[in-house]
Amino acid sequence: MRIQKLPDEVASQIAAGEVVERPVSVVKELVENALDAGARQINIRVEQAGRRLIEVNDDGNGIPLDELELAVTRHATSKLRLADDLFHIHTLGFRGEALASIASVSQVILSSKTREQPSGGRVVIEGGKFIRQEQLGMPAGTTVCVENLFYNVPARLKFLKRDATERQLIENFINRYAVAYPSIRFSLTIDGKQTMQTNGLGQKREVLVQLYGVDIARQMLELNFTDDDLRINGFISPISLTRSNRRELTFFINGRWVQDGALTSALLKAYHSLLMVGRYPLAILFIDISAEDVDVNVHPAKSEVRFRNPDRLFTSVQRAVRRALVAHSPVAPVQAWGYGSLSPGSLSAGRVPDPAWQMKDDLSFSSTSEDPQNAVEPQVSTQYSERQLPSGQIPLLRLIGQVGGVYLVAEGPDGLYLIDQHAAHERVLFEKLMQNRYRADQQTLLTPLIIHLSPVQSIILTNQTEVMERLGFHIEYFGSNTFRVHAIPAMFSEGDPLEAVRSIVEDFEEDETPLQNEIEAKIAARVCKRMAVKAGQILSIEEQKALVHELEVCQNPRTCPHGRPTMIHLSVDLLERQFGRRGSR
Repeated sequence: MRIQKLPDEVASQIAAGEVVERPVSVVKELVENALDAGARQINIRVEQAGRRLIEVNDDGNGIPLDELELAVTRHATSKLRLADDLFHIHTLGFRGEALASIASVSQVILSSKTREQPSGGRVVIEGGKFIRQEQLGMPAGTTVCVENLFYNVPARLKFLKRDATERQLIENFINRYAVAYPSIRFSLTIDGKQTMQTNGLGQKREVLVQLYGVDIARQMLELNFTDDDLRINGFISPISLTRSNRRELTFFINGRWVQDGALTSALLKAYHSLLMVGRYPLAILFIDISAEDVDVNVHPAKSEVRFRNPDRLFTSVQRAVRRALVAHSPVAPVQAWGYGSLSPGSLSAGRVPDPAWQMKDDLSFSSTSEDPQNAVEPQVSTQYSERQLPSGQIPLLRLIGQVGGVYLVAEGPDGLYLIDQHAAHERVLFEKLMQNRYRADQQTLLTPLIIHLSPVQSIILTNQTEVMERLGFHIEYFGSNTFRVHAIPAMFSEGDPLEAVRSIVEDFEEDETPLQNEIEAKIAARVCKRMAVKAGQILSIEEQKALVHELEVCQNPRTCPHGRPTMIHLSVDLLERQFGRRGSR
């Protein structure tokens, strides 16, 4: 095949693939343009997850009438003139590619007016081709209407996720930028329903409620750190508030949302030794450094950056986060609880620290060391254990005691059983809840409880309200992402109803593959995990016996609802071999 120059239309669509990956990419570019234009109010309207329509309206400086057509031309920008300007970038956009890339894969109507001109103008672009331009009356500002995204590259549509996923990505993006720019009034409307609106009064803590909900926003720890020209501020979660993944770690560099693995690693090192393996904090950090010390011209999407002095930045992030944790996180005491008068929902999640443990401001971390969150927990060698239990039901067991506040030790006719008290209690609660569904005994609350959720969580809970009713919950939408809990299953009457409801909408830490096609079972398993006794909580002898007995009568006692083993079996034969009473075979 002979070498030939690609047509401009094809070249534009190829280049657009780097800038416009999905609907949220369009929202990102248009919102950042509005912020660069000095907007004080930004309204975003989305239909069909952005496939049908994305409209961003702002009250910024606007585009002069004679520059409207030029604005949708590739490499046309007002933000730099010389190559040296790339190292003094103070705006979010600068490449002059966003509008042209969007217009090459959609139908765009760009309307704008400056404050100085008596009238505004409108240009229409379809698939990168200029259609027409006209004058019109409108208030100062800019409105970009993007219709039928990827209509001329249908192969790209096949790679988009479900509408719910694409909508969630857009909501998460707007929520984060609303926190980063609290003085800007943001409004987001999806399919005719306003899902988010901020007041623009400049209070980051208030906007944080839009991102996490009232309860979590109240727990977040505020962070402020200054070192010469480097400033770090934002919010981090206490060690009692974690997630199963890193999706809630957000970084802004000079007002720009970036994704940087090294910054993530620096933050996680600050939590070193404070979190269980596989658990991650929530954080949104705003880092301000000299524009000359950061290179933002790394990728067309502008989500990756390079730093002139990365070691200084990473050390500062570690120090700032660690000091905030030390200042705000007291040592938790070991708690005892009652199994007969069970109150599992009132128990703090996670492993309770040993009373002798003390948090220290240990800042001797290296930015190049391994991520502690990826460390692997030491495991008992299979030479000393048999993880496969006998087939069928477990035999009757005689309780021996509790080890480390985590495991129960019991004797059976064929050896020892080490029982994970949390996994075992999960199984017990799960089978009780599933057996009683459709006819669950409800405990009506004397006073309905109010729970505030983020917009994304509100949608999730609304979609699952019917299932929750079948399991014994009575939950009513109360307006503005708020719900009232009127009743819960009687078996959870001494627990925290709000914790049970939150378990439905928060990220989950275990594999749900065994339950992915069973909505009721998945929700029941999530609730029971949250309400079950936690590792590190001390049980009395009576409580230990009760748990072992209830596990014995379960239909599937050997695993928790998510497939994790509830116990490990050590046969008498294995024990005798390890003590040298029999020759090894």
